Amino acid sequence: MERLADREPFVKLTIAQKQELADLGARYEAKIAERKTFLAGKIKEAEARGDAADADQFRAQLRRDLAALTEELEAKKNAVRKKSAN
Repeated sequence: MERLADREPFVKLTIAQKQELADLGARYEAKIAERKTFLAGKIKEAEARGDAADADQFRAQLRRDLAALTEELEAKKNAVRKKSAN
């Protein structure tokens, strides 16, 4: 535990920051769910047409979109956490 504190000092968050982190989490959870639902429908449509290449493209797009949204969320969370360090 102490070694972790040496690498990343513990930062106490305010109630407002905790709420902002929770709001960000909820907002991005909804964005991710929306993207999954939309692209899952596109994948099913492509599979129903027998178009495996199109389905694979939609799967790849889903992976890229989820990675981008996750990265964006983490960047925003880190920005909120850094506010307390200032």
